[in-house]
Amino acid sequence: MKELFEKARATSYKLMNLNTKVKNEALAAIARKLDEHRELIKTENAKDLKAGVEAGLSSSLMDRLKLDDKAINSMIKAVNEIKEQTDPVGSVVDGYKRPNGLYITKIRVPLGVVGIIYESRPNVTIDAAALCLKSGNVSILRGGKEAIHSNACLGKIMEEAIAEAGLPEGVVNIVPDTDRFRVTEMLQAKGYIDIIIPRGGAGLIKFCDENTCIPLVKHDNGICHVYVDKDADIEKALKIARNAKVQRPGVCNAAETLLVHEDVAGAFLPSFVECTSKDGLEIRGCERTLSFVDVKPATEEDWRTEYLDLIISIKVVSSMEEALVHINRYGSGHSEAIITENYTSARYFMDRADASAVFVNASTRFNDGGEFGLGAEIGISTQKLHCRGPMGAFDLTTTKYQVYGDGHIRE
Repeated sequence: MKELFEKARATSYKLMNLNTKVKNEALAAIARKLDEHRELIKTENAKDLKAGVEAGLSSSLMDRLKLDDKAINSMIKAVNEIKEQTDPVGSVVDGYKRPNGLYITKIRVPLGVVGIIYESRPNVTIDAAALCLKSGNVSILRGGKEAIHSNACLGKIMEEAIAEAGLPEGVVNIVPDTDRFRVTEMLQAKGYIDIIIPRGGAGLIKFCDENTCIPLVKHDNGICHVYVDKDADIEKALKIARNAKVQRPGVCNAAETLLVHEDVAGAFLPSFVECTSKDGLEIRGCERTLSFVDVKPATEEDWRTEYLDLIISIKVVSSMEEALVHINRYGSGHSEAIITENYTSARYFMDRADASAVFVNASTRFNDGGEFGLGAEIGISTQKLHCRGPMGAFDLTTTKYQVYGDGHIRE
């Protein structure tokens, strides 16, 4: 691993000033080779899917693990979109002249070496590598054992594409060993890795948080809420709430709790139960919810649980303030939504819900790098430093001051 770290660090100095055209040619080659090798990708992925079934992986994990033609097309689309984006490296943030004649510019530069630790989702291998390449960063990718064949295959495809484009060796590095100790080595690789981005379950995030000596950007829990306001359009609310929960329940931007204003609870709740009856959705409700519909009673633990499954909790509230207090107490800072036709209420909620993304009359499922026009995401940061929300190429850069003088000395 130390040899891998040393090579990555050395390569990062070559990559940081690489011409945009060359980076884009490498991204184009990656997209092309993904298309050319799609049968190989599906064959290797089938090995992981078979092992997943034998290991008893949950349906949500199996869904994340699968690489079919649709998933491969999505990866190709993401790489091509990243290629077409403006290169953030070298962009001028500010420029000014001091009274003493010094001219100062502040520009964006790569972070250097980015370590990504993730579980289950082999598409992250492509998304993360492509975003790091676009932003001039070397990537070290350590996927989980459940996707070992898929990740190794995707890594080899990218190696071929990068070499074909004339980039230096070591731009993308796949950690071949899925031993947990390799995660610890990455977390302790101070001086080699500049930032660590973990993506996975609460256990992985907690382990990384407690064992790192490197700055960490956390892709943490997704305890997301949809608040149905007293001025909501009920049909719109039903459509959005259902989509936010059942369209893909095993992902971090799926809603886990519905908050419903008491004035519309009688109209909304029976209709919501009816419209989700064919989805196999398990509903757990507060005491007031139970007076409107026959569902399972919710407990205090439900409000703080990320189900990642076809389960949702519902709480009836007396006001938007009560909804916001609940959100800011139990939410994970990921995604929050309000359904309302009242502009003033929408603005009030947007300003006071503490999350990386807040939606008005739209599903929380849109909190996604691709949907936000980033091409893909390296994660959705739920913390506030140094970035928040879906992380694209821009968020994988930092700043540097460049100061021009003419014999200046400080008195």
